[in-house]
Amino acid sequence: SLDAVTTYGTYGEGGGPDGYGYQADYPSQEEDAASDATEGHDEEDQMYEGEYQGIPHPDEVKAAQRALVTDTISDLEELSEQYEDIMEDCGHGKFQWTLFVVLGLALMADGVECFVVAFALPSAEKDLCLSNAEKGMLGLVVFLSMMVGAFLWGGLADKLGRRRCLMVALAINCVFAFLSSFAQGYSFFLFFRLLSGIGIGGTVPIVYTYFSEFLQMEKRGEHLSWLCMFWMMGGIYASFTAWGVIPRYGWGFSMGSEFQFHSWRVFVLVAALPAIMSLVGLTFMPESPRFLLENAKHDEAWMILKQVHDTNWRAKGQPEKVFTVTHIKAPKTAEDEFIEIQTATGTPVQRWAVRSLRICKLVCTWSNVASLLSAELRFATLFMAIIWFCMAFSYYGLSVWFPDMIKHLQHEEYESRLKTFHGERVENFQFNFSLENQIHREGEYIRDKFVGIEIKSVKFEDSLFEDCLFEDIRSTDTTFENCTIRSTIFYNTDLWKEKFIDCRMENNTFEHNKHGCHLDTTDENDVLVYLVSFLGSLAVLPGNIISALFVEKIGRVRIIGGSMLISAGCSFFLLLSFSQSAIIALQCLFCGVSAAAWNGIEVVTVELYPASKRATAFGVLNALCKLAAVLGSSIFASFVGITKAIPILLSFTALVCGGLVALRLPDTRQKILQ
Repeated sequence: SLDAVTTYGTYGEGGGPDGYGYQADYPSQEEDAASDATEGHDEEDQMYEGEYQGIPHPDEVKAAQRALVTDTISDLEELSEQYEDIMEDCGHGKFQWTLFVVLGLALMADGVECFVVAFALPSAEKDLCLSNAEKGMLGLVVFLSMMVGAFLWGGLADKLGRRRCLMVALAINCVFAFLSSFAQGYSFFLFFRLLSGIGIGGTVPIVYTYFSEFLQMEKRGEHLSWLCMFWMMGGIYASFTAWGVIPRYGWGFSMGSEFQFHSWRVFVLVAALPAIMSLVGLTFMPESPRFLLENAKHDEAWMILKQVHDTNWRAKGQPEKVFTVTHIKAPKTAEDEFIEIQTATGTPVQRWAVRSLRICKLVCTWSNVASLLSAELRFATLFMAIIWFCMAFSYYGLSVWFPDMIKHLQHEEYESRLKTFHGERVENFQFNFSLENQIHREGEYIRDKFVGIEIKSVKFEDSLFEDCLFEDIRSTDTTFENCTIRSTIFYNTDLWKEKFIDCRMENNTFEHNKHGCHLDTTDENDVLVYLVSFLGSLAVLPGNIISALFVEKIGRVRIIGGSMLISAGCSFFLLLSFSQSAIIALQCLFCGVSAAAWNGIEVVTVELYPASKRATAFGVLNALCKLAAVLGSSIFASFVGITKAIPILLSFTALVCGGLVALRLPDTRQKILQ
């Protein structure tokens, strides 16, 4: 490797006959500025006052700035073309496939994160004593934290590096996902899931940016589309593990009444495995050479490109093929020079502080976002923002609406089987069978025993209980309203004062009753919930395959526009569906078609922006996507049980608008990554 570095040459020298040498013979900036400033003037013109003090003329400063910008643009264009030639010379092989798996696991972790809280919530709400407002906040914090993470890590990845930021983001996700599984209170669980979401929010913008910079133009669209399949695999993994772990209530332990570790907590731990595996894999992967070249780190970039080249050709059985590149042109921006000047003096701590402060200002200010609205990027950013928002609003809104609507239909069917008992009188009887979905009005229960049974969705109204025994009772959604309860013993039950509404209690005994919330061992996690999510994730597979195979032949723009318009048609047909099976079938069709649109959107986002702004743009657009997801899921869920016309029409309108805007995008199939 020492010999290879020796042949690298100096930055002003050209390469050999087979290399990608570059001859840079520019005049100095001072000469350019002077010639530009004096052009069109004669010697008899009035002399600038500040010249005596050595102060440059304002026109000279402007001319120097224009020259620097012109040179930088020229250098970037040359770098883009040369980099594409180098990637073609490196080929597509073992290195890219290894990186494909490692980054795919990170994308899979993002997909899992979207389902973890939803699957764990039915059990967690009993274990953590959650109110409806607290459950809603848990669901909301997932997308809000991922929105913050996407914005933050996208900007940082353009300043600090793709690999470094992705590793830190995944590490944050793993640590706080682990801690959340042990959190015994709602506040700590919410806080840990918030930080976990901020970590995993950076995966999508970084993964696509990182992987695209190791792909040649003819492979880019296809392999980025194949990478999208891992998000689908995340949904399948989450559904499968939730179904396999959460109902196994024996998979846990407790340490007194203060510390409980039930099966849903095991699921939270298992859900973090893809992120852990990706984090381990990234330790063996290099930084993006394109990022290094953008930051004038020529030697490191050259060594990594040589590693890619040698790895691929060695795996193809041609180890003798030599990496012939001797020099790569990399522009040095004014921003780089500023940071170098600021960090060249002072103590190590001061230099670190200056650099950190500079990076924070670049990433955490609106100027970072405003750079995406420059003259050359303004329309691309506006169009992509509309497309991302419309697609996310409809996709995530309907993703919440589908299972909620199915639950609503199940509830209606359940209520239709409600049994009502009026004026019954039961004496000296032992109830040894469960009571479910019943209403008992004006009944009398004298010296009866309710032992070792479950009472689920039962309401006792205006009834009398006298000399009765309730022992080892588990209840769900059960109340006693306006009843008289006299000389009755409650032993080891969960029947507390909240269950007795406007009741007269006379000489009753409560012993060894269950305190606070408890986790029922009944199947409160309906298998249909997991099945619907599993089928929705699996239905993405055909869309992924079709988009990967035809993204280069048909084009990204047609795939995005066509898929969004077809998805709009699928959502419209929901108006004609009135059964669970019809809704599930349309959900699968909608998810499958939407997958093709998502793939095209992500590929185009990578290709429209230059390397210095690629991750930032992806992060901003992905943050907008999560905001749309919050709005869509909240609005659509509010209409469940009221009307389905409004959510469907909102989804239809958004998809049609997004699809029509997508058709105005430029075709980027033959575009070299800038």
